[in-house]
Amino acid sequence: MLHPSYTDLMQLVNSEVESGEAPVVNSRYSIVLATSKRARQLIDGVEPLSHPDCPKPLSVAIDELNSSKIHILSEEEAAEADARRAKKEQEKQEMGEEVLSFAEED
Repeated sequence: MLHPSYTDLMQLVNSEVESGEAPVVNSRYSIVLATSKRARQLIDGVEPLSHPDCPKPLSVAIDELNSSKIHILSEEEAAEADARRAKKEQEKQEMGEEVLSFAEED
């Protein structure tokens, strides 16, 4: 048996949603996607936020979600986060171009 259960994880993730708003997670599939994405990040070398007894990346990801160290974003929050990342990336590129053009003037 999976501990914590899918139901427990879904309740935990949706506990921060105010009444009247759509839940962040509607199905087990959403939990599976979120934890597998985090497990892939851990496999790629991202430092874990918790250290459970089992060193397997998926177990670490589930433990992080269960202990509220990571959060599943709603579609709107994810879109906002993507827009912020894209803006930062664009600013970095523009800054690099300014430095490059300044160096060429010398």
